[in-house]
Amino acid sequence: MSFGIDSSRRFYENEVAPMIHAKFPSYEGRIAVGIVGEGSDCFGYDDFVSRDHDFGTGVCLWLTDEDIQIIGSKLSEEYDLLVSQQKGNNLTRRLSERRGVMSIHGFYSSILGYNCNTRDMVIDAEDWNAMDHNCLATAVNGEVFRDDLGKFTAFRKLLLNYYPDKVWKSRIVNALHKYSAALQVNYARCMSRGDVVAARLCHFQGLEAAMELFFLMKKEYPPYYKWTYRRLTELDVSGTFSRLIKELSEADCDISVWEGREYRPDILNMNDRVVFLSEQLAGCVVHMLRQYDLTDKLDPYLERYVDEILDTLLFQS
Repeated sequence: MSFGIDSSRRFYENEVAPMIHAKFPSYEGRIAVGIVGEGSDCFGYDDFVSRDHDFGTGVCLWLTDEDIQIIGSKLSEEYDLLVSQQKGNNLTRRLSERRGVMSIHGFYSSILGYNCNTRDMVIDAEDWNAMDHNCLATAVNGEVFRDDLGKFTAFRKLLLNYYPDKVWKSRIVNALHKYSAALQVNYARCMSRGDVVAARLCHFQGLEAAMELFFLMKKEYPPYYKWTYRRLTELDVSGTFSRLIKELSEADCDISVWEGREYRPDILNMNDRVVFLSEQLAGCVVHMLRQYDLTDKLDPYLERYVDEILDTLLFQS
């Protein structure tokens, strides 16, 4: 259990819930409460290092658009009073804006970056395609302590059901192409030219694409980049993929193994550890593609699967 989530739950149960019961009894079953959104505490990753900024006890109180017009201001006043009485709280303005009273529509729209239809609980394909992985992870993290009305949780469940199949496959295709272009093509070309700076950029672009592919295969949204690898290790039961990611991240762009070597796209320089590890990771990705029946092939060159998966999209409505 995260310290932040645990302390927020106690704050809700001991302070906020009694306040709502005493001062807003007719709305007690209409106010959703929890801790969801931006911040390491919402992901359960808060520690003593993360408490150097934007940290403190608080909860989110979500209201419908209609209810926020009626009790929003008064509820905010009562909530802010409770927060001000918490010892040790040193809330910045930024953190204060992440907690407290807000509308369901406003919360999701702010995090996801578009005007969410939380009334009809629908997301069209264009919006699914435009949304960022990390923002989606932020919208569904943390815990909901109470939601009798069910409206906040309903949109949360819609997001947790993951991308529609066509969007999912399209994102897989994009990540496959990014990985292959960066690590299976351009890295070697850059190293053969002696351009280590460009090769290093390929190296890290490929790392990012590999982790994105892993989360797509697990059908889970990756959190903010500084927590992506941590979450990956939690999901990687065998530990193979996370080990390869770590080894690849630590591998040097060794120019010495490219000296006197002419670039050949059809011959891999396995003496370069980046190339060697990249091919191993690509093999893991192919194994996951096969698990979802996205291919029956074994070739580790990931660009080969782009058209294969795109062809399946042509037959989907």
